Amino acid sequence: MSDRSQRRRELTRAEIKGAARAQLVKAGPSAISLRAIARDMGITAPALYRYYPALDSLILELCTDLYVELRLACEGARDLVPAEDHVKRLQDMAREFRRWVLAHPAETALIFGPPMPGVEQFHEQCVDLSHAGAQFGQIFIDPLLALHAQGRLPVGKALVEHEEVPADVYTFFLNAWTQFYGLIMAEAFGHLSWAVTDAEPLFEAQLEAFTESLVS
Repeated sequence: MSDRSQRRRELTRAEIKGAARAQLVKAGPSAISLRAIARDMGITAPALYRYYPALDSLILELCTDLYVELRLACEGARDLVPAEDHVKRLQDMAREFRRWVLAHPAETALIFGPPMPGVEQFHEQCVDLSHAGAQFGQIFIDPLLALHAQGRLPVGKALVEHEEVPADVYTFFLNAWTQFYGLIMAEAFGHLSWAVTDAEPLFEAQLEAFTESLVS
């Protein structure tokens, strides 16, 4: 395939993913359909299958793109903070994660909601450290490793093993992640509406408690 043909193919694939995201935003994950995308793009379904032979392969790539977008947003917030201030970097990445989730409810429903074909494959492949999901997690793990090296991370019992991260640090990360993730997703999916109209004070209180748990 010539360079020109390859560029054209990549542009078409990007257009297909853009159409899929438009369907996602309009009507949710279950609305994404290869036939509907082909109709919206004015091409035949068999022509689209040359780029994505099945819906799950398209969903897999869309999930990858969304995780990259989310990681870059969090890195952008992180990089406004001096490199040596690991705590503030963690705080601002957590705030940006929440902001992105609340600003992108449909995308959040796809990548963090109930698994569907394509999303399941994405999760299964996340063990590869070059994977978009693993790279997203790593931006939170790196400052925790730095704090651990400084003796500031109150690690406890090591419960979960990881190839590249000390088990006690990885366990600390998972415990912290599930707490923040749980609160943010409860807010995003409307599961706190019975209790509060604005969950930001709860989030900030959780962030403060996390900060206070670190060894000064």
